[in-house]
Amino acid sequence: MKVLKFGGTSVGSADRMREVAELVTRPGRKIVVLSAMSGTTNSLVEIANYLYKKNYDGANEVINRLERGYLNAVEELYAKEDFKHKGLELVKSHFDYIKSFTKDVFTVFEEKSVLAQGELITTALFNFYLQEQGHDSVLLPALDFMRTNKNNEPDTGYIRENLERILSEYPDTPIFITQGYICRNAFGEVDNLQRGGSDYTASLVGAAINGEEIQIWTDIDGMHNNDPRYVDKTQSIANISFDEAAELAYFGAKILHPTSVLPAKIANIPVKVLNTMDPDAEGTTISSSQHKNRLTAVAAKDGITAIKITSGRMLLAFGFLRKVFEIFESYKTPIDMITTSEVGVSVTIDNNRHLEEILDDLRKFSTVEVDYDQVIVCVVGDLVAENKGYANRIFDALKEIPIRMISYGGSEHNISLLINAKDKKDALQALSTKLF
Repeated sequence: MKVLKFGGTSVGSADRMREVAELVTRPGRKIVVLSAMSGTTNSLVEIANYLYKKNYDGANEVINRLERGYLNAVEELYAKEDFKHKGLELVKSHFDYIKSFTKDVFTVFEEKSVLAQGELITTALFNFYLQEQGHDSVLLPALDFMRTNKNNEPDTGYIRENLERILSEYPDTPIFITQGYICRNAFGEVDNLQRGGSDYTASLVGAAINGEEIQIWTDIDGMHNNDPRYVDKTQSIANISFDEAAELAYFGAKILHPTSVLPAKIANIPVKVLNTMDPDAEGTTISSSQHKNRLTAVAAKDGITAIKITSGRMLLAFGFLRKVFEIFESYKTPIDMITTSEVGVSVTIDNNRHLEEILDDLRKFSTVEVDYDQVIVCVVGDLVAENKGYANRIFDALKEIPIRMISYGGSEHNISLLINAKDKKDALQALSTKLF
């Protein structure tokens, strides 16, 4: 059995849903994971923000606008009146539920339920469409099997056990439709796998059923060797390793969620990134195979802040780094890059929420300098220490670009460089020209 995931743009209109239906009705058993129609989750977040502020007029305005979009999609999607009626009733019931929070208490628990509505509506409408077209499909509610534990990590044993139980009830059904992103937490409350979590859902489902293949369908023909928004003539990568894909996703490649490939990697299930606009394109296959002696791709992560921490007392002193890291840990702020010298350490973060508190604590025992508006440029490939010449090619490409930090050695697949945001486009273009 295969797992096929389609993002919000792939099911963003009636026409797109029809195109996806053609893909999922090809021969073979499959579980289809769908995101909400494009723009839905952002609108639901906006609604939740209004509800928190008790601005019910603002909430209702967004609710009504979003509901009209779904009602229009129903009118366009179905040809038969009975299915059109079922679709309209479904949309109305879900939006009546959302509207109920304009007259009742609203907390973080209710917010999670509101955010789940996009996936619940979209999957039900899509399943109705398959049935209208005469296909044998079953709606597989993610809230019946997808659960996180008390550490907010996927409860893989629970997921596997319940998926196997539910699937066994439909031994001959070829197509199952389920929701991405949403789940229950350890207390049984509606929750989610964070933004971008539909990729994660597909990977978790694929691992749980020991699937043949996981397909991530998006609006671009696979992972590219550079960012096509900034660089001309980028190329799709035919094959890439799990480790390389994870590095690219973490350091800015928007096509995949950073955590999405981990369950597939552990289960050694290949992941294909394919294009709904060009379904016959080769796309990218992510697997355990590692291509030797190759620089694979470049990615860039924006919104980075660099913090340089220096102290004369650091020289030959132990415990200094522990004190530094404990401060970031206390404010739950992850560090992206780190470099050290005899008298100081530089780190980067991408979340400035607690920056002032962190700086105040660091200044108790060190001098601190901060650089804002930085970018991490990541070069990914086979970068084991024995390989010669790669560093020279990378730094030769960037000889006209000021480099603030360099990180290498923590991974055999990644060299990271910190530059000013204004130099990002020139850096990416230079690397593309020299490396590919």
